[in-house]
Amino acid sequence: MRAVCTAMNNVVRLWRGELTLQVAFWNWAVTGGLIINLVSSALFLILLLNDQLIAAFIIGYGFSLPYNILVFVGVWRSAEQYTGDQRLAELAKIATAIGIVLFSIT
Repeated sequence: MRAVCTAMNNVVRLWRGELTLQVAFWNWAVTGGLIINLVSSALFLILLLNDQLIAAFIIGYGFSLPYNILVFVGVWRSAEQYTGDQRLAELAKIATAIGIVLFSIT
């Protein structure tokens, strides 16, 4: 139960932009984004090939799209709080936006 509370706390902190830019970008956008989007894309294709169209769309977009929105907002807000080199904050925003768009349409 404690692990669930910790995980939810981290999700809330990400949404609010309270995580460091490095954690929000590298852990959530890059690593988590790759895992969530690759798994949901693979399941989408498997279900699609088995003529499970409705399930394919639910799995394909039902997991990845909410995650991508969460990460986009979290990285953007963390970048706004970042006190270091602002070019890095802007690059994180741009890279996350491009990644989210590409992952969300594929």
